[in-house]
Amino acid sequence: MKNLKGLAMSASILLIGILGGTSAYAQRKPLDEALKRLDDNYKNLSTVRANVTMDRYESQLGDHDVSEGSVMLLPLKGRDPAFRADWVKPGNESLSVVNGEYIIWRANIRQAIHGLVKKATNNASAGNAFSFMSMSKEQLKTNYQPDYVELENLNGGKPAWHIRLTPRKAADFKVADIWVDVDGMPVQTKVTRKNGDSTTILLTNIKKTFR
Repeated sequence: MKNLKGLAMSASILLIGILGGTSAYAQRKPLDEALKRLDDNYKNLSTVRANVTMDRYESQLGDHDVSEGSVMLLPLKGRDPAFRADWVKPGNESLSVVNGEYIIWRANIRQAIHGLVKKATNNASAGNAFSFMSMSKEQLKTNYQPDYVELENLNGGKPAWHIRLTPRKAADFKVADIWVDVDGMPVQTKVTRKNGDSTTILLTNIKKTFR
C-alpha cells in the first residue's frame, strides 16, 4: 500500500533569461518572458512524447524512489492534460490520467488501481506535476505567486528558467518549482508537500507535434 500511495503525483517549466541587476524590473523580466513562452507553447501543442524520470523523495526516511519510462501527453484546452506513462524501471507498470482520475495497470499481476489524482501520493501523483502544463499565464498568476529563481542547466541540457509557484489558496502541497526551456516547454517540475516529501519529474528526448 505504501508503494501505491506513491505512484500518482508528479512533470515541468524551463526558461532562458538574463538577470541583469537587482531592480524589481530586472527580477520581473525573465519571469514574464518565461510565462509568455510557456503560454504560447501550450496553445500550439498537439502531442508530446518524451522519456520521463520520476524521483519521489520521502523526507522522514531520506529515501529516493526513482522510476524511469516514457510518456505521451495530450494537452486539453481549459483542462488538465491527459497522459499515459509506461514505466520500465524499477518494474513494468502503466499509468493513465484523464479528467483528474488515474488508472495504474500492473500487467504482471493483472491488477488495476483507480483513484483521483488530487488524493494520490503514489506514482499517480505525476498527474499533479503535469497539470501545470495546461495552465495559461493568467491561470498561473491567479492561482499562484510566481517568482523567478535563476537560469539553470538540467543534466547538461539546454538552459532553463526556474520558476517557483506558491499557492495563493489552500492546497495539498507547499510549493511547486517548474523549469521552462527557450521554446516554452516545461521540462522539469518539482512538487513539494507540506511534510517535506516531494515528487520531481524530468522530461528528456522530447518530441512535439503542433496544431
